Amino acid sequence: MATARRPGTYVCGIDAAMDVIGGKWKVLVLWALDDHPRRRFGELRRLIPGITEKVLASHLRELEAAGVVHREAYDEVPPRVEYSLTPLGVSLNAALEPLGAWGRAHVIEPAAGVAAPQGARPGEARGAAEAPGRDEVRPDASRPSRR
Repeated sequence: MATARRPGTYVCGIDAAMDVIGGKWKVLVLWALDDHPRRRFGELRRLIPGITEKVLASHLRELEAAGVVHREAYDEVPPRVEYSLTPLGVSLNAALEPLGAWGRAHVIEPAAGVAAPQGARPGEARGAAEAPGRDEVRPDASRPSRR
């Protein structure tokens, strides 16, 4: 588990943000909770193919400690725990949106052979009706959503 650094030890804002979202899976956990609010552990694991239970549990604890994820435990039999984004987590996902748009415009679309028109914003290469949605950048985009 990552240890929290003291507020004076960061070099810049990006350093502080990366301390919260650093790691291979944390951004995907945040994205899954943004797209599917109030999810149980097993549902999150299915939404993020390739993540192990140990890593997911660790990342959820770290994100909860950072104040971005809320863990709600219900006193039921069998026990039920749901995870959701806090307002801080929602604002963090909003800050990550431009990064996702950059990835779609400069990594996914060029790899697919789709050239963006000159001066177009990210995601406009195919026109507004055909612009890629968030599901197209997900590793499990072919799987239907379980809502």
